[in-house]
Amino acid sequence: MTPAVMPALRPGYWCECWTQSPATGEAPVLLASCRADNAVQAVRWIRVALRTITSALEPEAAACARSWLAGGYVAAIEALAYATPYEITVSHRDTRIEWTARPVLFVDLAHREATELPACAEKFTPRPKAPTPY
Repeated sequence: MTPAVMPALRPGYWCECWTQSPATGEAPVLLASCRADNAVQAVRWIRVALRTITSALEPEAAACARSWLAGGYVAAIEALAYATPYEITVSHRDTRIEWTARPVLFVDLAHREATELPACAEKFTPRPKAPTPY
């Protein structure tokens, strides 16, 4: 009998962007998420998104965003490197946008570049394709 192969656990970071406004109702809505291999990648994802919207923010929020982008982000990298979750929030009128990043362990279930599917893939029946609505 061969021993069971345990999936590999890989440290990384899970990043999310949430928003809340009158258009989304009471609960925040997840806009985007991504996986990062290290703290620098996680913070870079947040920086790119924040840099993209900074010019559209109200003056006070834009100033805070520019300050964070100019060097405040270093504290985020340090926090994540020491396994502390990090979040940054900006508000524009009645809309609140929050980016979060937190350390996680990813489970490698199957290699992404594998040419063959794992043996267990044959045990599942494919879902029928939905009919075209037009």
